[in-house]
Amino acid sequence: MQANSQKRRARKTALEFAGYVAPAVFFITLFVGIPFVMCIYYSFRKWNGIGKTSEFIGLENYIRLFTNDPAFVSALKYTFIYAIGTVLIVNVLAIFFAALLESKIKGRGFFRAAFYIPNIISLVIIGFIWKFICTRVFEALMSITGWGIFGLSWLGDSQLAVFSTIIVSVWQSLGFYILIYVAGMQGVPTELNESADLDGAGAVRRFFSITIPLIMPSISFCMFHSVANSLKMFELIFSLTGGGPGTSTTSIALDIYNTAFNNSRYGYGSAKSVILFIIVLVISVIQVNFFKGKEVEA
Repeated sequence: MQANSQKRRARKTALEFAGYVAPAVFFITLFVGIPFVMCIYYSFRKWNGIGKTSEFIGLENYIRLFTNDPAFVSALKYTFIYAIGTVLIVNVLAIFFAALLESKIKGRGFFRAAFYIPNIISLVIIGFIWKFICTRVFEALMSITGWGIFGLSWLGDSQLAVFSTIIVSVWQSLGFYILIYVAGMQGVPTELNESADLDGAGAVRRFFSITIPLIMPSISFCMFHSVANSLKMFELIFSLTGGGPGTSTTSIALDIYNTAFNNSRYGYGSAKSVILFIIVLVISVIQVNFFKGKEVEA
């Protein structure tokens, strides 16, 4: 009797679990799983994205990627430069400001909100705002102040445009990472810092010897999130520079968009998408395993 009751309870629990999970599984399969499988399928075919028929061409799309597509190589190079710059700057600044906000300064709540506000604005809107600032606003400031920095072609010079996309991306996402690091620092036991203080350890020594190891889970999450987002960045670059000047700020995601939709080479764009997926997957797995190892050591 008791065994039957336990079976019914287990069955009821399983049905409740399935009821909660089924809608999410359905929509993820419909909008992520099926398109992903179709993307892999079309990466082996020649298709313009409109026609009813497509031609199987095997690995031709993948071979062309690395042997006869300088635009893709250029996009790959820019994406890695953008990702490295964004990830390093945003995480270093986020840790610094999080430590500052956790100190006893006035207006901590205000500054937390102020840092986070750009993060709730659409990346497309952010791109258009900074495009206006880098052109019209800086031009006006140059005429008023005469400062040479406002006279630079921030979006017209190829090297400055790369730097501009990194800075705008850091400005937009900084608040989110600050909140993550603040939450991590709030979980550091105060007793450890107090004991180290009594032993004569300075603030810098306490920060690197106690705080950093104990917020390693937050660092691991922020690194994973920032790496994945920077490698897939599309909206900000699309609205800020459009990939220009020339192709100097064309990311892989933007190059995929141009290939598939502007050039009507959907099969070739699908192959590029698969390569981007593999790149993001490999880098994410490596960096997650690396930081997870640091968490264990901490």
